[in-house]
Amino acid sequence: MKTIIFTDLDGTFLNHDNYSYQDSLKAVSKVLDENIPLIFTTSKTKIEVEMLQKRLKIKEPFIIENGAAIFFPKDYKNLDFSFLDEYENYFIYQLGLPYKKILEFYNKYKKEYEMVGFSDMNNWELMKYTRLESSFIRLAKLRNFTEPFILNDSSRLKELETRAFDYGIKITKGGRFYHLIGIDQDKGKAVEQAIEIFKKVYKDKIKSIALGDGQNDIPMLENVDVPIIIKNHKGEYLNSQIKNIQKSTYKGSTGWGEMVLKNV
Repeated sequence: MKTIIFTDLDGTFLNHDNYSYQDSLKAVSKVLDENIPLIFTTSKTKIEVEMLQKRLKIKEPFIIENGAAIFFPKDYKNLDFSFLDEYENYFIYQLGLPYKKILEFYNKYKKEYEMVGFSDMNNWELMKYTRLESSFIRLAKLRNFTEPFILNDSSRLKELETRAFDYGIKITKGGRFYHLIGIDQDKGKAVEQAIEIFKKVYKDKIKSIALGDGQNDIPMLENVDVPIIIKNHKGEYLNSQIKNIQKSTYKGSTGWGEMVLKNV
């Protein structure tokens, strides 16, 4: 049986307030030593994930923009992913809608529902809301599939969700933003598909582990063998009815390291 790990980034692998991953590094080393795929499963963009992997000196598969697409590096562990589509230096499985389609809906209804999306925020506003370093702001705006946004009147969320559904779009909630995403995507669907792909290339059974702290992580946690909730930056746990759920003692990257070392 082969083990694979899926993990959210913000508030889970990375600390919510300072994006530090230092307390995750011991567990990362163990995962790599055990030859376990470590799959970042995030609302971040492709280039943001690539920059983080470069800092960590790793090259692993990843899932971006809330389950919009799964990227497998070519020549990854000498496994054959050639039955998938090719994109740059990756094999890819896409679930999400093109960004152009998402923006059509956003631009039509942003004034009526007082949405403020990434595409309309200047660098200062994005730094304020995300607390990202200025060098990372440009990367966060290079989106391929989804639009994160602030909703000034959350009482109109249900009405907005109904409008979005007619466009083949749904709304999910992350740690800081709402996200307009394709109706056929979420982290759970991407994780489910990734597990099937790994079964095919490994020709073996899979033990799947997932770690997350936010509402948009629930579909991911529902689709793995070992679901783990990381205590969030408020010192609280995501409300979930998932059976056999594990909960970290600590917040953020400290909790991530704790729970990975416990399960691998």
